[in-house]
Amino acid sequence: MKDKVVVITGASSGIGKALAFEFARRNANIVIAARDSEKLGKMEEVLITFGVQVLSVKTDVTVESDCKNLIDKAIERFGKINVLICNAGISMRALFTEVDLSVLHKLMDTNFWGTVYSTKYALPYLLKTHGSLVGVSSIAGYKGLPARTGYTASKAALQGFLDVIRIENIKNGLHVMVACPGYTASNIRFTALTKDGTEQGESPLNETNLMPAAKVAIKIANGIISRKRTVIMTFEGKMTVLLNKFFPAFLDGLVYRKIAKEPDSPFK
Repeated sequence: MKDKVVVITGASSGIGKALAFEFARRNANIVIAARDSEKLGKMEEVLITFGVQVLSVKTDVTVESDCKNLIDKAIERFGKINVLICNAGISMRALFTEVDLSVLHKLMDTNFWGTVYSTKYALPYLLKTHGSLVGVSSIAGYKGLPARTGYTASKAALQGFLDVIRIENIKNGLHVMVACPGYTASNIRFTALTKDGTEQGESPLNETNLMPAAKVAIKIANGIISRKRTVIMTFEGKMTVLLNKFFPAFLDGLVYRKIAKEPDSPFK
């Protein structure tokens, strides 16, 4: 990855932050994007100590002009883009019968449209470098998760979108990868939206038992180098995809029971 340029959205925390440091360790030049410019600035100060070039760009991926500006700034600084990782995302936790529809709009705007906007403006440069386009998705993109209608729909849309981009560019040398972490120790559950759009503020899971974001970042980086099509990171995730293919009704019950066991489950 030496001297290659990696653009990462949602880079101020969680998986995005871990990705920035992982690629800095691999000697790539980094473009980090997020809404919190203060966090980005502090990250930039640390990342440059790895001996790589770093550019931070305040970006709200729900705003198309922000995504265009991100790519423009990256090209202005580095002249090329080798990897775009569309990582920015939010989650939710509410039954569809109770959720305000504005919550679903927010999920789609961030998780789906944020990827579409970023890809639209980065794609010409990725084609020039025969680079990699990566979407950080979820097993929810394969199997619907109750109380996560907007999250599931956005990840399924994300994967469908990336699948088409891959096929359209099958002869152009573009690498497209979908990365599906399992439950990861990050802030996504703390900032998950409730039925009225407010952040839930706490995780329904024991964070100490979850996959560290740094480990997720290593798997994504290795997948990019190997130009893999899909990276499903946990045994549970792989079994979910397999069972959904052959025993979808049986899996429905398993998923329901798993969510019902969560603390403060919406099914209780």
